[in-house]
Parts: sequence; structure tokens; C-alpha cells
Amino acid sequence: MTPTRLATSSTADLGLKGRVVLVTGGARGVGAGIATVLDGLGAIPIVCARNKPDAGNGFEFHSCDVRDSDAVAAMIAAIVDKHGRLDGVVNNAGGSPFALAADASDNFARKIVELNLVAPLVVARAAHAVMAEQEGGGAIVNVSSVSGHRPSPGTSAYGAAKAGLDNLTASLAVEWAPAVRLNSVVCGPVETELSHMHYGDEDGVAAVGATIPMGRLAAPADIGNAVAFLLSPLAGYITGSTLTVHGGGEKPAFLDAGNADNRV
Repeated sequence: MTPTRLATSSTADLGLKGRVVLVTGGARGVGAGIATVLDGLGAIPIVCARNKPDAGNGFEFHSCDVRDSDAVAAMIAAIVDKHGRLDGVVNNAGGSPFALAADASDNFARKIVELNLVAPLVVARAAHAVMAEQEGGGAIVNVSSVSGHRPSPGTSAYGAAKAGLDNLTASLAVEWAPAVRLNSVVCGPVETELSHMHYGDEDGVAAVGATIPMGRLAAPADIGNAVAFLLSPLAGYITGSTLTVHGGGEKPAFLDAGNADNRV
């Protein structure tokens, strides 16, 4: 059976029409997919990244290094000055190249933790300063990873940072309720224009997808759909939670290693 891919209907109404949402790292990959879903639901997505891509996706763009608190504060101020408010933030910027812990430098590890854990806190704090004072408050979604919930060989600092991000989400949800809601989306493998860097050619991507119960990697829109729900009024009583979007996860290796007749 060919695995299906479901897109968000542009006619759906999650109560996001006209809501101003910042998506960090939204110029490509998962972030661009999230912004596209939000746009289809009537929100006003604003994207940021350190560098604008050669081919823009048509959304309002801000050049910003999210690790720089002064740059983040200036960006948030510019958004509020133009739109009058900030209703949502998606902390999507992050990632890590493959590097075994014994071979990577201390500085490498610091930079990975800074991008994947400290930067989301910097952005969330700047957003909270606005959301806590405006009518209706706001919502923040942190894009996390299954790497923070299982061993992450080759990306250990990244996995540790994502585990920290989920704890940060729960902690800030308590500190900032009820005005600002915070949740995280724990992503499994996602097929983007950079998938070949992690999985190889098309056959490699397909082979990885075959290990997932749903039979494929996630599409960026799959992550976007989950994010949109958590930003919407439908999730108005959900805060401090993690929503796992991984297609069923990974089949335990012992099921293939054993020789019992009842293997799945």
C-alpha cells in the first residue's frame, strides 16, 4: 500500500485568521512548511533566518540570528510596530550536523546547545514581554525532536538540547500561564530539501521511511498541521504539553534480531 500524504485544506477554519505568527528558521525546510500551512489557514506568517534564501517564499522576512538577544528584541519590536501585536511564535530554528562526541570540539557542542535550547528561550522571552501585555495573550510552540527522547549517537549535544527544550516548555508554561501557552511538537524524521545530508539518495530516504510504521518520513506540512492546532483556540486549554509527530516511531531492533515465530 502506498503511504498517503494529507495536506491542510485552505478552507479549514482553526480560528487563526488574521493572527500574526513568527516562525524562526522559516525560510526553508520544516519552517517553510509550517509557514505555508499557517498561511493557508488565514494566519499572517512572518519568517526569520540569518540569511534570506535566493528564492523567497513570499512571506514577510526578517534577517535575524536568534542567538542574539539584541537582534531578537529588535525584530520583535519591528513586527509589533508594523502589525500591532504578536499572537504566536514557532521556535523552529535549530539542527545539527553529524559529529561524534569524542571528535567534536567543546565549542561545537556549545554552539549546538545555544542554537537548539538557549535561542528558543531568548525568542520566547522577547515574545512573552509582548504577549503578556496584550489582549488575548499568545501561544508559543517549540519544535523539538525524538532525538531528545532516545539515544542520539552522532548528534548527542543536539539530543540533549532538545530534551532540555521540552523541559523548558513545561516550565515556562507554568510560569507564564494563563496569558501565554507553551507546547512542543516532538518531530520524527522529516523529508525536506536537506534529507540527503542525513539519509543519502532517494533510495536511502525510502529505506528510512520503510522503518516507520506509517511507511514514510513526515512531510513539512504534517508538522505544520500539528503546530497550527497548538497555536489555535482549539488548543486553548493545552499548555506545557508535548505532541509527538513521528508516524508511530521506530520499530524496536530486538523484534528483528530475535527468531521467535511471533515477530511483527
